Amino acid sequence: MLYVVTGPPAAGKSTWIEAHAKAEDIVIDLDRITVALTGPGAPHWNHAPLQQRVAQRARFAAIDEALQHLDKLDVYLIHTMPSAKAFAKYKRLQARIIVVDPGEAIVTERIAAMRSPAMERVAARWYNARRSQPKAGMPQASRKW
Repeated sequence: MLYVVTGPPAAGKSTWIEAHAKAEDIVIDLDRITVALTGPGAPHWNHAPLQQRVAQRARFAAIDEALQHLDKLDVYLIHTMPSAKAFAKYKRLQARIIVVDPGEAIVTERIAAMRSPAMERVAARWYNARRSQPKAGMPQASRKW
C-alpha cells in the first residue's frame, strides 16, 4: 500500500508516519533523506539549497524504486503539496491519501518556533490552495495530529 502523507510544513506528517509505519516499511521523507546525506550536526530542517537539491534527486530515485514493490511492502511518502498530476498518479496507484492538518494557527506557531521564516510562505500557499481547491481535487478527509 502507498500512503501519501500531505499537509503544510510543521503539521506533524513525520510524527503521523512514526505512529503508523513499521520498521520494515519504506518511508520517503525529504527532511530525513537530507539529514542522512549531510554531515554530523546538519540541521533537521532549513537545509541549504545544494544539499536540498541532492536530497531531492535521491527522493525521486527512492520513489521510483519503492513504487515497483508495493505488492511486497508499504510505502509512506511525504508530499507536502502534490500537483493535480501527482494526485492523478496516486489515484492510479490506489494510494491512501492522509491529510495531516492541525490547523493554521498551530502550524504558524510551530513554524515560528522550529522552522525557517520561508516556511511561512509554503504554509500560506498550502492553505490558500486548500481553500480554493474544488472538493473533487484534493482529498478533504483530514487527520488532526
